[in-house]
Amino acid sequence: MFLHTFLHTFFQMFLHTFQHTFLHTFIHTFIHMFLHTFLHTFFQTFLHTFLHTFLHTFLQMFLHMFLQMSLHTFFQMFLHTFLHTFFQMFLYTFIHTFFQMFLHTFIQMFLHTFLQTFIHTFLQTFIHTTRMQSLHVDSVQRWMEDLRHMTEVECMCVLQAKPIGVEEDAQQGELIVASGGAGAGDHVARNNLQTLLRRALVVSTELGKMFQRLEKGRWQRVHSTAVRANCHVRSLVHEYSAARSTPPEMQKYEKSLLEKCLELTNITERCLHTDDEFFLKSMREAIHEILTDVSDSFSNMIDMALANEIRLLIKQIDSSDSVHTIGSAISNLLSLTQDGPQLCSIIAKEGAVVVLFKICRQDRFRDLYAHALRTVASICCVEEGINQLDKVDGILCLADILTDDSSVEAARAEAAAVVAQITSPHHTSTQHLASFLESMHDIVTALIKLCETASCGEVFLLASAALANITFFDSMACEILLQLSAIHILLQACRDRQRVDTPYSKDQVVTILANLSVLEQCAPEVLQDQGIERLLLLLGEKPTSPSPSEGAACERVQQKAAVTLARLSRDPDVAQTAIQLKAVPRLIELCRSPTERNNSDSVLVACLAALRRLAAGCPDSIEAADHQQLIEPRLVDSFLLCSNMEESFV
Repeated sequence: MFLHTFLHTFFQMFLHTFQHTFLHTFIHTFIHMFLHTFLHTFFQTFLHTFLHTFLHTFLQMFLHMFLQMSLHTFFQMFLHTFLHTFFQMFLYTFIHTFFQMFLHTFIQMFLHTFLQTFIHTFLQTFIHTTRMQSLHVDSVQRWMEDLRHMTEVECMCVLQAKPIGVEEDAQQGELIVASGGAGAGDHVARNNLQTLLRRALVVSTELGKMFQRLEKGRWQRVHSTAVRANCHVRSLVHEYSAARSTPPEMQKYEKSLLEKCLELTNITERCLHTDDEFFLKSMREAIHEILTDVSDSFSNMIDMALANEIRLLIKQIDSSDSVHTIGSAISNLLSLTQDGPQLCSIIAKEGAVVVLFKICRQDRFRDLYAHALRTVASICCVEEGINQLDKVDGILCLADILTDDSSVEAARAEAAAVVAQITSPHHTSTQHLASFLESMHDIVTALIKLCETASCGEVFLLASAALANITFFDSMACEILLQLSAIHILLQACRDRQRVDTPYSKDQVVTILANLSVLEQCAPEVLQDQGIERLLLLLGEKPTSPSPSEGAACERVQQKAAVTLARLSRDPDVAQTAIQLKAVPRLIELCRSPTERNNSDSVLVACLAALRRLAAGCPDSIEAADHQQLIEPRLVDSFLLCSNMEESFV
């Protein structure tokens, strides 16, 4: 390659430079030398010859013939001899000098210019050609490498979205499920789902770009994006159809989607060949409508494809007797639940919760309980999952696992996670809670026991979160917890950094205490277990990292600690103990210093309420200035005063 480029460039540049340099140098030198030599020789020869010939001839002939010839003959011979001698010497000198100087100068200039121009041009052209060929080879190699991971639009256009052939022993497409062993099938199934999601994301991104570029009227880019989206959709549909026997309903969506994609490509191409604003405006509305239809059709088709893949996983869980196969399929389901509520809704509708609880009711699959329940907890973030759980009496199954002493801690912790999920205050539907009340005593008892025996912070967090949610919707749960010495267990756990080691765990504990503090019999137990000291420590909770979620958890801890203190301070003994432990200065500091309360207004309101409760029982515990600003005005006025305070650093 290098030798061929070198020789080709050498001979091409040699001929081009020789022709250009020879003609340019010859014409330039000829004109320059002719004029220069002619004028120089003429005047030099004329003056020299004229003076020399005239004087020599005149004197010689004058002396020799003047006396012998007549005057007329004298001048006739003189002129003839002079002119003959002059022109003979002039022509000889001019021709000789001109050609001698012309040839010498021409050859010298030609060779110098030719060699200089040729070498410079040759090297420059050769280096440029070599570099371009090198870049060309590198870009082709990169393009070939990229083809392994993406669909090249140009290739797909030429091939009309037909699948590219591969080796016989390789898979026939990205979405083909192998018919080999269970392990291979699980691996390919997971890859199919991930590939499907990844390809769907690519198409969704292209459609989103089209909406943006359509609004800006960038028609060239709108059309190119439409072509790319069309190719990606066709590739996805053809590969999936080749890999699966698609249901008739899905085939209907596929056909409609492909037709709309083609229509979108054609109509955007028409917009490239006109500048008529009225036409483009009408086309913009039409394209927007088609694009919306394409987006909706594509979403429906992908949902059907995902449902089809999920159905295969669920069938694998339901029909297999192998612990390894079932565990692998559950892992795939769990990974899918992390991709958002929409996918969780599809999983729930396909009956995953029913099948997973079927696993949790069989003793031979005890090792899979924790894994299955974790997946159930993820699915139950949507209403469909909770409804499925209620239909199969999942709460009874959870109660059985929680109260079974032979169940491992991991399984009981994941069961607690499911309870925390289905009792979350964020859910709007409460129909499932009717069946929960029947098993609430057993579940609460098992959960507080799990808090007491938790081996790590994660287990304690799951159990305490479930208890915190339960205390929100039924006061009977609070009474059960008081009977089970929950306050003692929770305060003891707060002293154990192995169990309560994050603001999130403290948030659950103080939530339970705040809900329990509504009951009058709660105050003596808090005093007995030195709960006021713990509440004051919680009032000083601060984040240890810049994480927004941790900062928000610390704010909730401070707010609920202040609320708990305010509720408990109805008891004079609690109020007196809090004042002796210097709760008032800490509450005033939180009110006056925004940084101490993490700039939280909810913490400010809770601290003002706690201060007013303490001041009502012990007015002398607060100084006059603080009393005048924080106690005497209306609560809203004190809030506005404290919320507008800014620290001075001068």
